[in-house]
Amino acid sequence: MKTITLNTGAKMPLLGFGVFKIEDTSSIDVALEVGYRSIDTAAAYANEEIVGKAISSCGIPRDELFITTKLSNTAQREGRAETELDESLEKLGLDCVDLYLMHWPVPETYVQTWLTMERHFKSGKAKAIGVSNFLPRHIAEIKKHWSVIPAMNQFEMHPRLTQKPLIELCRTETIAPQSWSPLGGGKDFSFKEQLLTDDVLVSLAKKYNKTTAQIILRWNIDLGIVAIPKSVTPARIHENFDLFDFALTPEEVSAIDALNQDHRTGPDPESFHNFF
Repeated sequence: MKTITLNTGAKMPLLGFGVFKIEDTSSIDVALEVGYRSIDTAAAYANEEIVGKAISSCGIPRDELFITTKLSNTAQREGRAETELDESLEKLGLDCVDLYLMHWPVPETYVQTWLTMERHFKSGKAKAIGVSNFLPRHIAEIKKHWSVIPAMNQFEMHPRLTQKPLIELCRTETIAPQSWSPLGGGKDFSFKEQLLTDDVLVSLAKKYNKTTAQIILRWNIDLGIVAIPKSVTPARIHENFDLFDFALTPEEVSAIDALNQDHRTGPDPESFHNFF
């Protein structure tokens, strides 16, 4: 497994397993058996207890696992940013998480919430802290106040939404970029189908004897972007992990970059509060 080094010095796998809407341990069990060691959950997913059960029974030493969870928007809005991490840790059965993210930049609270995140880091309950779905203006605003630089920014990113300016800014600030929905998920299934049948990706899949999904995930890795694909299908979980016997050339990476259309499949960070 390739890793990325966070600005804390910690090493994080470049490929993780997302658990959005997962309701039992079966797919997590498969992922851990296949070789995933990074699990990405959130308070808002309402499945931290399920993740906790899976990691407690897997037999893998804690120091070989990288567990991420996220502070909910509800906790921000209700003034519970100080206490929700304790609730998450109890559900996970852990005394600390490897990475704690602010799930979205709630407009009226995200700056003050970042200062709370810093206290979680300094307490040792979160070995690293970061943000999710932050645009450049959100990063610029918390930069005025931070004493701890975010270790990561997790955001939607796939070949139709390459996010190059945001990635460049993150790297300038030593913030590691991470992609959610790397295969173009969301509710727009026709979009995902169109993406996975794109001629450029199909051609590369034939060349390397891989699927187009594997080409996209390898593109993330070759860019140094942490990817967290999610699946509940054992065969797909295996397939998504089978990325480390080939690498794309710089020209092939650029050809995938050129597929960008600035197309979101998930909520826009500028207006997400209208959704949840």
